Amino acid sequence: METVLSLAKALSDEGRLRVLLVLRQQELCVCQITALLQLATPTVSRHMAVLQQAGLVTSRKAGRWVFYRLAEVAPESAEGRALSWVFTVLNEDATTQRDSQQMCCILACDPEELCRQQRN
Repeated sequence: METVLSLAKALSDEGRLRVLLVLRQQELCVCQITALLQLATPTVSRHMAVLQQAGLVTSRKAGRWVFYRLAEVAPESAEGRALSWVFTVLNEDATTQRDSQQMCCILACDPEELCRQQRN
């Protein structure tokens, strides 16, 4: 029951769903996710904590940077089935397509510069 509740909470927010969809492509740092969602860094960090608690993403720290990627989950696990469902249902969604285009611009920016802009 706990797993299902945790997954339901993680998938019940548009921003968290958007993050999952862009993490399909590559690992991202918090500043890149913040730039995509246009939210405050502490808000993004809370969203990422919910996704991590649900077992959908993992993080690694490199100096002062925190990077997130999709968790490696078994396809038949609850987490694997949840991710598969989200990716299938939202693959052609207009927001997903916009986010994919926006990520091209975000990835072209230096992450240090993104962080500097977000602090100001």
